[in-house]
Amino acid sequence: MRILIVEDEPTLQAQLAEALAAAGYVADRADNGVDAHFLGDSEPYDAVILDLGLPRMDGITVLRKWRAAGRTMPVLILTARDGWHEKVAGIDAGADDYLTKPFHMEELLARLRALIRRAGGHASAELACGPLLLDTRNSRATVDGQALSLTSHEYRVLSYLMHHPGEVISRSDLVEHIYAQDFDRDSNTVEVFIARLRKKLPPDMIETVRGLGYRLAVPGGKE
Repeated sequence: MRILIVEDEPTLQAQLAEALAAAGYVADRADNGVDAHFLGDSEPYDAVILDLGLPRMDGITVLRKWRAAGRTMPVLILTARDGWHEKVAGIDAGADDYLTKPFHMEELLARLRALIRRAGGHASAELACGPLLLDTRNSRATVDGQALSLTSHEYRVLSYLMHHPGEVISRSDLVEHIYAQDFDRDSNTVEVFIARLRKKLPPDMIETVRGLGYRLAVPGGKE
């Protein structure tokens, strides 16, 4: 899952990026509103962490522009402790949740997981597909209760498929959601990750839809 961090304070931005990476996410960063608006308007993020007090263009304006352009990714805004008016303005502008600075990183990650789950229509932090279970809180996958040993990229691919069960996901979509913007992307590597996952999952759990992409098979589901 790919996240955009919009924060102009370097230390906090680095802490957020480190925490997201440890939780299995890939993150792009922006330290001003102009760059943030461009990235959010042109890249397919699964969620955005948006500070409101930004140089060049404030966070509220960025958010309003995204929503006016039809960008629907979940947005978690960060506000100052006494900025209750910013919270109201942020929610009115289209934010999905807010967090007051200073905050505990565990709470931010929990809120982020909840936003991504709701966007995909999931109610629980544990995503299930037949014998396969993905615990998004601990970035851990199991099959029939047995833990899977996954690399970071394998986990990201599996996580994205688990958040979109039964949907056909193209290779280009997977590439856009498992790599940061500045990463040297190669869609051929997706085939490698899919092949590795197939060796670790029950047979036929990941289907190839010829010419279109891949689909996580839902037991008893309709194709």
